Amino acid sequence: MTERAGTRRGLLPLLVAGHGVDDLYQGSVAALVPYFVARYHWSYAAVSGLTLAATLLSSAAQPAFGVATDRAAKPWLVPAGMALAGIGIGVAGLPASYLAIWLAVAASGLGVAAYHPESARLARIASAGHVGMSWFSVGGNVGFALAPLLVAAVVGPLGLAGTPLLAVPALACALATALVLRRYGTARDAGATRARRGGTDDWRQFGVLTAGIVARSVTTFSLGTFLALAVQARLHAAHAVGEAALFTLYAAGAVGTVLGGRLARRMPRVRAMRIASAVAVPAVVAVAYLPGWAVFGAIVVAAVALYVPFSLSVTLGQDYLPNRIGTASGVTLGLSMSLGGLAAPLLGLLADHTSLPTALSVLTVFALIMAGASVLLREPAGTLQA
Repeated sequence: MTERAGTRRGLLPLLVAGHGVDDLYQGSVAALVPYFVARYHWSYAAVSGLTLAATLLSSAAQPAFGVATDRAAKPWLVPAGMALAGIGIGVAGLPASYLAIWLAVAASGLGVAAYHPESARLARIASAGHVGMSWFSVGGNVGFALAPLLVAAVVGPLGLAGTPLLAVPALACALATALVLRRYGTARDAGATRARRGGTDDWRQFGVLTAGIVARSVTTFSLGTFLALAVQARLHAAHAVGEAALFTLYAAGAVGTVLGGRLARRMPRVRAMRIASAVAVPAVVAVAYLPGWAVFGAIVVAAVALYVPFSLSVTLGQDYLPNRIGTASGVTLGLSMSLGGLAAPLLGLLADHTSLPTALSVLTVFALIMAGASVLLREPAGTLQA
């Protein structure tokens, strides 16, 4: 193994850990929702506005960051985005104004947007396979899964005044990442890899893939926003049970992401996505209506099915747009995911006027769209090796 190849392989664990820390702050928004509701007595629509805050700037900025990294590698965006994501959540619990809280969460979302395109490009360089990319993707899932536990451990005993402590992992990891990336000189690696790829960009298939990812994102974001409140109400339980439901969602999602990478070694990625999407449809219905503690079983099945396509969508997008890896990464890993959060306020309004189970049942429509998009996809001619 050459020194340069060894360097690239050494980057992957760092990027996996960094992805986990960065996405910890996306997951923290949903985990903080019950505490904001308990303190400020907000409506479902107001609560879902925080999800909008986390995704609005992210949605607008994500393509710009992707295009910028296609023109020239910008590894500094990885630690800078991570730090901003943590600082935004860190200050979110301090102000009493809804607007101030909304802006803090929005700043965190902008940091997440800055982080993803360049980190996904570097992960592609370091992994060179479906399993490696699935581990990078699962890093984000683990961050989501740990968010409710970290929020419960910090905000539970200290209240919302303790949120500054939530920024510590981001600042520490951002510093470590900056030092390592500077030492490894990944900008030259990224430029060399970009020059070697070539191929033809298939925008039609990429558009179909994006539609499926947006539908999946609406489902997962909305579940993440309202699941804790729904489970607490259904079981007449305390905050801890709602946080446990969120942890179950994200932990099972991490399992699904790794499973997706493993399945890609045994079958075409598109086939694996079709199977998972078909399972997701009835599982989402079960999450909305299954009574009692059995809902946790439905959460596990739904999460696995929804997250199997996660890393597969990232590598498919990069293979559909081989000359625009940054743009593809920004859309599949960032923009499409962020757009899912834009539907949360509408779901919140529906829940205010009907019921939370009724609003969650609407997510079945988006699961069906995800399944339909997977049927229209075709495996690209030039694919990533397992």
